[in-house]
Amino acid sequence: MNLQGIDHIELYVGDARQAAFYYCTAFGFQVHAQGGPETGLKGQRSLLVGQGDIRMVLTSALGPDHPAAEFVSKHGDGVAVIAIEVDDATSAYERFVERGATPVSSPARYALGDASVTTAEVGGFGDVVHRLVQRDGPRAEFLPGVFTMSEVDPAVEGRLLGTIDHFAVCVPSNTLEATVKYYHDVFGFEEIFEEYIQVGEQAMFSKVVQSTSKLVTLTMLEPDPTRQAGQIDDFLRWHGGAGVQHVAFTADDIVGTVRALGERGVHFAKTPATYYAALHQRMSDLVVPVSDLQDVGVLVDRDHWGHLLQIFTESMHVRRTLFLEVIERRGALTFGSGNIKALYEAKNRELTGVAR
Repeated sequence: MNLQGIDHIELYVGDARQAAFYYCTAFGFQVHAQGGPETGLKGQRSLLVGQGDIRMVLTSALGPDHPAAEFVSKHGDGVAVIAIEVDDATSAYERFVERGATPVSSPARYALGDASVTTAEVGGFGDVVHRLVQRDGPRAEFLPGVFTMSEVDPAVEGRLLGTIDHFAVCVPSNTLEATVKYYHDVFGFEEIFEEYIQVGEQAMFSKVVQSTSKLVTLTMLEPDPTRQAGQIDDFLRWHGGAGVQHVAFTADDIVGTVRALGERGVHFAKTPATYYAALHQRMSDLVVPVSDLQDVGVLVDRDHWGHLLQIFTESMHVRRTLFLEVIERRGALTFGSGNIKALYEAKNRELTGVAR
């Protein structure tokens, strides 16, 4: 079964309009479509925001019986749906269920004119589900007949963010192996990276799984229960179980993007000057001046294929859970060990003083 990439993600949030205002103001997204009871979306209000190839649906419940109400009550604002484009949603749904996936929503078709979209949903990790999306005909519509498309201002300056690179997923202790096996057995994902990260008395296990198309990547994180509790434990407690800790968006020019986002009010995790003092010894062929990296706090690492530049935003939520990452790949295909530890330490510094 060919998984063609991320079609969109859906966040369940307390107030979809406020969330859309934040993402548009701070990160440069634009509203592409909206829907609610008047368009056939029962019990919810949703806005589709987009930028580059990124599409995010922000959904709020209009009553206590909608799934978004339960999700937000349990987890706070967060990623509830990772939608994957497939050739045949019905066939994919049936095959994944046969392989052991939990059925969530059976195939449903939406159509308007020559455009049609078929969706179906199966369980993923925690309370996050995977929506299988089959698109036929013109792609001007997002969900034909259910979402009303909006006019997008073509005069807006060039994009800051391009695509979804990966998702970081926190899972409880002693469930990492089973979660990785589930994605291998059901969806055909392959493990492409593994790391054990120690920071002081804290430690975590990390495994990266990826679809055969290489367009859907999940970084799975599990705390080591034999070590001191840390930020992964914090996320699991504050979020109320397994979930998406952060979504990584690509940038063509990460230094320029981070500067622009900073001017829009986005705050980023801090990196100490000592990191950059030792950078030349660790990375002798840097493609970006160290002064530029240090000026905005971007981290740099490498794998066998090239360089990887990364930075975390601070969490924008009261639970200190979901946050975002900006990443630029200059040839790198996986993840560098140095950045993983440095990013973990940066997030720890942000959380210093937050009650655990």
